[in-house]
Amino acid sequence: MKLLVIGSGAREHVIVSALLRDPEVESVVVAPGNAGIAALVHCMPIDVTDAKAIGELATALEVDLVVVGPEVPLMAGAANELITRGIPCFGPTREAALIEGSKAFCKEVMAQAGIATALAHVCTNVAEAGIALDTFGPPYVVKDDGLAAGKGVVVTSDRSEALAHAGNCFAVGGTVVIEEFLDGPEVSIFGISDGTTVIALQPAQDFKRVGDNDEGPNTGGMGAYSPLPWLDESVVAEVTEHVLQPMADEMKRRGTPFVGVLYAGLAMTARGIRVIEFNARFGDPETQVVLSRLVTPLGQFLYAAATGQLKDFLALEWHQGYSVNVVIAAQGYPEKPVLGASVSGLELAQTNPLVAVFHAGTELVGGELVTSGGRVLSVTAQASTLEQAREHAYAGVAQIVIAGSHFRSDIALNACGTDS
Repeated sequence: MKLLVIGSGAREHVIVSALLRDPEVESVVVAPGNAGIAALVHCMPIDVTDAKAIGELATALEVDLVVVGPEVPLMAGAANELITRGIPCFGPTREAALIEGSKAFCKEVMAQAGIATALAHVCTNVAEAGIALDTFGPPYVVKDDGLAAGKGVVVTSDRSEALAHAGNCFAVGGTVVIEEFLDGPEVSIFGISDGTTVIALQPAQDFKRVGDNDEGPNTGGMGAYSPLPWLDESVVAEVTEHVLQPMADEMKRRGTPFVGVLYAGLAMTARGIRVIEFNARFGDPETQVVLSRLVTPLGQFLYAAATGQLKDFLALEWHQGYSVNVVIAAQGYPEKPVLGASVSGLELAQTNPLVAVFHAGTELVGGELVTSGGRVLSVTAQASTLEQAREHAYAGVAQIVIAGSHFRSDIALNACGTDS
């Protein structure tokens, strides 16, 4: 198989690494890629918002499958363009990707599908937002209705901060979804869907706040671990039956079948499992810890999803043990990341065979590796216990030098000791 992967982050880096382990994969091209991905495969420049350019590149390369990583090209209609050209695409059409592109739309679909989620109000002005905030009370949950790269959500006990976030969204012509706060730990589960059948991957937990102890603003994700030793094994089957499959069934009923990753962000509340959000692609940084442990050939798996053949796919095979990922962020992230800072120490970090470093925001300038984004690197380690995986990951982080960079020191810490 010849594959084209669209994207430039750590998610795409780990996808490519997993694809290259598949004996059926002949070649992989990535557009646009990053410095880390370019060390593995050929990268080509592209505007990921240009669906026609993606289609033309896939046609010129004569690929058998296109894997679209980020949400932006999906909402731009990349899958629609590829389907028109007869090229299999792992990623939903623009219409199906609206489950991430519009939180209000997603709430509507979940209501029709009977999926348990937080109560919510869609607001278009400050007056409506104020009423909704007072209806639910603190902690307040305010979500930008559109795409926000994981940073459009504010959870706060400060009503004025919540109202200000809503006002900022309204000021640029947007709407917001204000929800009741869901208690309990959060879990991410990816469902691979071919439009009819859904197969769940192993669960992960990510850490959205920028600082230790879940302090500071939301980010695109500062780290993750998988599997979750404290989560009952029956949860994955329960989520597949009551969350993922009903979502796929409802999208198919609407005439917009979902092909790709049904990412369910879940809260394990005292009242049971509740959906926080759906996304239309692999999550970052959860992908780093989930796909790193997948033994099943990824290229064949994604091709089966893209061509409606998941029902014939055998059960997935996983490496035993645990995986922990720690994100190293640039100085000033998430508000104003400093770009162009020198990056060193990657070779030292990866002398440990249990550690892999996936690039997110890097580029080569005059032969020097420098920062090009807010989240710079994802240091991921695998081991037989969660404590060991965590230890190896942080040992790798300690070898990397980026002036002013920062990372969370508590990824998976609270779960250690529960994996025995």
